[in-house]
Amino acid sequence: MSAPVLTTARLELWQPGPGDLADLFDLTFAEETRRFLGQFVPTETDAFARLLRNAGSWSLWGYGTFMVRLKGADRIVANCGVFRSHRGFGTDQGLDNVPEAGWIIHRDHWGQGIAREAMEAALAWFDAVHGPQRVACMIEQGHTASDQLAQRLGFVPYGRQENETGQPLILYERLP
Repeated sequence: MSAPVLTTARLELWQPGPGDLADLFDLTFAEETRRFLGQFVPTETDAFARLLRNAGSWSLWGYGTFMVRLKGADRIVANCGVFRSHRGFGTDQGLDNVPEAGWIIHRDHWGQGIAREAMEAALAWFDAVHGPQRVACMIEQGHTASDQLAQRLGFVPYGRQENETGQPLILYERLP
């Protein structure tokens, strides 16, 4: 592993690398973790595609999600940050051509404040490096913990959309 990009009181945040594949697969393997990520059963191929998307965002835009570890540990406990994606909702929903925030926390670490700590660091880094700008995120309706976190991070609801299975999504934005 190379040096972390960011550190917090408890965490180290790294850019994705080839050695992260197994932990990234493990991160989304639990059914309760996937409950709000879309209804899919992950494969190593899915994890590889997620790893490439994460690395691609860093390569093309200079920012992306971080692999999050507890200080001094090797295992990924979260994947959090600001990345570039294309959701296909159209320009009127304002999610396709803007930085997007997202967080996935390993189920063994839910309720410990890891998402908030990692996202506060990632957003502060993003603002410092790329300048304050609009950042959007989407949260499946009913995901109370993520709704609360988004609001704590300064995101406000601005729209609704549906995911590929028809589940309602709340669209949030954080304005500069």
